[in-house]
Amino acid sequence: MNYRHQFHAGNFADVMKHVLLVGLVRGLQRKPGGILFLDTHAGRGMYELAQAGQGARLPRAPEHPDGIGRILGREGLPELLADYAALVRDFNPVTQGIRFYPGSPRLVKLLARPQDRLALCEQHAEEWGALREHFKKERKVSVQAMDGYLALRAQLPPPEKRGLILIDPPFEEPGEVKRILRAMEEGLARFPAGTYVIWYPLTERVKVPELLRGLTKLKPPPTLVADLIAEPESGKMSGCGLVIVNPPWEFDREIGPAMRVLADLLARGPRANASVRWLAPEKP
Repeated sequence: MNYRHQFHAGNFADVMKHVLLVGLVRGLQRKPGGILFLDTHAGRGMYELAQAGQGARLPRAPEHPDGIGRILGREGLPELLADYAALVRDFNPVTQGIRFYPGSPRLVKLLARPQDRLALCEQHAEEWGALREHFKKERKVSVQAMDGYLALRAQLPPPEKRGLILIDPPFEEPGEVKRILRAMEEGLARFPAGTYVIWYPLTERVKVPELLRGLTKLKPPPTLVADLIAEPESGKMSGCGLVIVNPPWEFDREIGPAMRVLADLLARGPRANASVRWLAPEKP
């Protein structure tokens, strides 16, 4: 695997994913019991935005100015977006501006209560080393150099009986969708009450309809799909989405205002839009 999220940290896809992730953690924390957060592709936990413009061989245009850069400093944001922006802002030293961007593990750790626990998996040796270093002094955080899909078998069901599982692969391998579907089938069999989150890019290369059809065949619990299309005319990645299995009650209504504002703020073309729909609806 050659993927380095460093070059994409804080871009529009990170913003969309992390806004909803904050909402999910907050929603699950309405109950007092502890939560396991399992991240199958954790990355390095924290990213220095100045390094986003340093490619492997040549300089590259950083992506965060059109992502987190469009959110910070805005007033009148919906509550969920304001909560996310405050977390990113507070993660940075006041005198240095926005120098660091928290990855999913660090963002969840910022929200974690004493009874919550993080299990982080990363297979890339360099990324795993940075992740381990970043969390070396943290309690109730385990960092493992392993295939995150196998972690579903090792970690589920959790002793906490409640969990948020983030499946966020780089989609470099052609069989990634099939791996996700196999992991979800096993995960739901072992831990049907868990909240599962699958991130995907909207590109021609990634067969999102295949993913959604496969999930439907699993007859999952209530499942939401949230899409953000920032640049419909893009020949590369026009947007991204999240599948959310077992979302908190009425989560679709909570994220609706934030998704509409995100589509406006992160638009990279006149036809940018956002949608929230049920793949498997909640029972009345």
